[in-house]
Amino acid sequence: MAFSNHCSTILLFVLVFGLFTGAPIFTAVADDDPLLPVFEKWMNDTGKVYGCITEKQHRFEVFKDNFKFIESVKNQPGLTYTVGLNDFADLTNKEFLEKFAQSRTPKPSNVSTPFKYANCESIPCSIDWRDHCAVTSVKNQAYCGSCWAFSAVAAIEGINKIKTGNLINLSEQELVDCDFRSSGCGGGWPHNAFQWVTENGGITTDEKYPYTSGATNTQGTCDASKTSIHDVTISGFEFVPPYSESDLEKAVANQPVSIAIDASGSFQQFYSSGIFNGPCEADTFHLNHAVTIVGYGASNGIKYWIVKNSWGTSWGDSGYIKMQKDIYNTAGLCGLAIKPAYPTK
Repeated sequence: MAFSNHCSTILLFVLVFGLFTGAPIFTAVADDDPLLPVFEKWMNDTGKVYGCITEKQHRFEVFKDNFKFIESVKNQPGLTYTVGLNDFADLTNKEFLEKFAQSRTPKPSNVSTPFKYANCESIPCSIDWRDHCAVTSVKNQAYCGSCWAFSAVAAIEGINKIKTGNLINLSEQELVDCDFRSSGCGGGWPHNAFQWVTENGGITTDEKYPYTSGATNTQGTCDASKTSIHDVTISGFEFVPPYSESDLEKAVANQPVSIAIDASGSFQQFYSSGIFNGPCEADTFHLNHAVTIVGYGASNGIKYWIVKNSWGTSWGDSGYIKMQKDIYNTAGLCGLAIKPAYPTK
């Protein structure tokens, strides 16, 4: 929603509320609120600008709630990670999920595929594909539920580097516009994107087909003149056997892997550093976000996955999150082991 429309909506609410309750119609941001300097510094650091005083007041109230949540987490026992303010500190968790998670995810494919890494016995105790120059810089999907495209592209970029020696920055917009099995900014599945790239004969670069849906929050029109440019090809995709972190480890030891997770909850929204060990919102996961595992390791006896996100570098650990590995639940933390897939080449 545009700032002007949002301001109008809030102003209308304030007017109606004031008429029925006798409350003051206009309320400026309280100058004596001890959190106001923190909020204004955050605004300056993030470049946030609001269209009217009512919008700023509303966002300040949300910011205060989020600030209190972050402070309360510091005292919670058993957490192996930190949370902190980021670009999303003026959004409620509901707003955050509406903007950055998937809202119209189509049903996943249930096609049966081989798993070529099933017999891999000798795998490293840790690997980070960033150290092998197989991971491009962290990207930002912005105001579009296109995480599935970013996850798929990251996995394709990785296997292409491993097989050819060339790390090429590929186009998420091509998938958002053209993958008919997905719902553009509404959501999709990385494995459907792999299938589309295979059937299309390849995918082009971000330079030739740049990302625009983050600014428009809409799916563009598929540009056939660009889909015919095949800068990188893949031969297909395979699923990792579900509910098996040991099989997932075999796959990640050989290439980056796309996964889907339940990203609901303020803990994920404000993750900052360390090994994320929950909580997730529920044991019955709602897979609403796609990311890419680019490695695994251990620290102080705690195993973790290295996960590349697409919420920009201001989120998390410079755009990454470490998620606890080999937990009690066979679905993996936040459901990460339910539907992993990787491209083949």
